[in-house]
Amino acid sequence: MAGTAATLSLNVRSMKTFLTTGLALIAVACASAANALDQAKIDNLTGLKGKLNEKEGVYKVTFPRNDVKVVVDGWTMPAFMGLGTWAAFTATKDGAMVMGDTVLFEDEVSAAMPAALENGLNVTALHNHFLFDHPKVYFMHIEGEGTVDKLAGAIRKVYDAAKQIRAANPNPKDSFGAEQLPEKSSITAAPLNEIFGAQGESKDGMVKFTFGRPATMHGVKIGNTMGVNTWAAFAGSDDNALVDGDFVVTEDELQPTARSLLKEKINIVAIHQHMTHEQPRMMFFHYWGRGRAKDLAQAIKGAFLVAGLQEVTSPIHN
Repeated sequence: MAGTAATLSLNVRSMKTFLTTGLALIAVACASAANALDQAKIDNLTGLKGKLNEKEGVYKVTFPRNDVKVVVDGWTMPAFMGLGTWAAFTATKDGAMVMGDTVLFEDEVSAAMPAALENGLNVTALHNHFLFDHPKVYFMHIEGEGTVDKLAGAIRKVYDAAKQIRAANPNPKDSFGAEQLPEKSSITAAPLNEIFGAQGESKDGMVKFTFGRPATMHGVKIGNTMGVNTWAAFAGSDDNALVDGDFVVTEDELQPTARSLLKEKINIVAIHQHMTHEQPRMMFFHYWGRGRAKDLAQAIKGAFLVAGLQEVTSPIHN
């Protein structure tokens, strides 16, 4: 029995030594990864002074959005309470990865998002964090992989795009500034039906198209009526119209579809998920555009083609 106890004690000591050594090696690896990042270059390219988390091997730059007073539920909110923009860098075998969250006001989104996408970053979410906030605050989540030069330079372009909007007008705007829509809608459905190859639903001079796509959740088939659909609704007149709607896309389709719409001056106003445990993994993004009805329809149809959605969507005849 004494021999068994001694063996157990030895095994426990050996395990403790193994774990201690393993943790030490992980710490060394994280420190090595952090050292692989050119921190001075990140500071220089982003225009910010970062801070290193040696334990995680992450170098993070931050700045507070305190240039505009934000009131939430009647309370003037300090930036410390959740109005901080940040970008965190970690070394990879091919260079680096960056993840971040960018605090934006409504009139900055349509400038900052293209700046991210055009410079090699992915936009992974756009949403709000508060209710009853004035002016409205949005948060754009981004990520990217590549060289430190590429990533830090891209982050700087995103930040500069928002700063240019504020430099031109210190107070966030409360509209896109487009021509006012007619009080009564009168959209001609036939040209739009031809563009989409489907019969739209008409109501009070407005026209709406809905395209479902198949998916499963918890092993159950879901589709159009359960909310897995891309739709576009048109109002106004043929020459002075708006389109708003929602795209359902896979994670791989999100970036090219978003780029296609932004190229046609269609504003993306939200990117998020509607479900959990669905297959395939789905993202939803909502959009708003102004212009001639046919031009708007062509822009939406073009985004279908860019992402390959035309092959997987099916028109729903209402």
